[in-house]
Amino acid sequence: MEKEREESVLAVFSGILLQVMVPMLFIVGLGAWLHRRFHFDMNTLSKLNMYVLLPAVAFLNVYESELNGEVLVAILGFLLLQNGGLIVLSMIAAKRFKLERSLSAVFQNTIVLNNSGNFGIPVSQLVFHQQPLGAAIQIVVTIFQNFLTNTYGVYQFVSGNGKQGKWVAELWKNPVLHALWLGVGCRWLHVSIPSFLWTPLQRIADAFLAIALFTLGAQIALARFRSMPPLVYASVLGRLLFSPLLAVSVIFLLGIEGITAQALLIASSYPCSRNTALYALEYDCHPDYAAQAVLLSTLLSVVTVTGVVYAARLLFPASG
Repeated sequence: MEKEREESVLAVFSGILLQVMVPMLFIVGLGAWLHRRFHFDMNTLSKLNMYVLLPAVAFLNVYESELNGEVLVAILGFLLLQNGGLIVLSMIAAKRFKLERSLSAVFQNTIVLNNSGNFGIPVSQLVFHQQPLGAAIQIVVTIFQNFLTNTYGVYQFVSGNGKQGKWVAELWKNPVLHALWLGVGCRWLHVSIPSFLWTPLQRIADAFLAIALFTLGAQIALARFRSMPPLVYASVLGRLLFSPLLAVSVIFLLGIEGITAQALLIASSYPCSRNTALYALEYDCHPDYAAQAVLLSTLLSVVTVTGVVYAARLLFPASG
């Protein structure tokens, strides 16, 4: 049995490394190399991500997901408690560190928001390839993270940029939030999307991952990682270690078991959201720091996420 567990952990580790990490880091590296060589317009890349690619992904992600009411009710309490805890504790930490408002906004977002989409979904599909419930739960978590990013996350960046008095207007102008609501409405009303709209939406969404990672590479191309501020390490520790520890506490508190508990614990361990770096660039809130936190947490997550997967299986064995 112990040998089978070790082989399973090794399979998960190699799968995450080869199927998720290596392709992602290759595109990030390519973006960094090309930006150093050709000096791309970062404002253009930011607008392309924010106003074209992200809305398409958000709409399709919601529209295509099975929004099962029972699943949503079962995990909503966990998501509210766990993310609420991260919000409160990251706020306390920011005050203890005496961070100025814009830096505090980025710091809190690096801890609260995670890469549950293009990182979390492939990992959950890999881990739960024989348990569809686990992958379905990850879809629900991803939708929740999308709403959290484009409400709480955007508010943080807007207020950090000195526009807290206009945050409602700034939030209303965010095209991603409108895409999410549109996706929910079309899904619940069973609106059929005609092929002449569906096909371009799919093509745009397919381009998102590559261009977003390319943009991240361009952001960190000129950053000096030998002189990363200590706050970056605090962000990475908060996201990769503290978040899953808090998740374990919430899971035990709510009495969640089995595959559901495994999926929620694993979903809490993913690296800093790539969208944090994109929004930091868009709102000019310490984009270098955000990009460093995203990249470092992504690099280290191949080890930490694998450890959380192993711990989840030990703590919450599947019944039957």
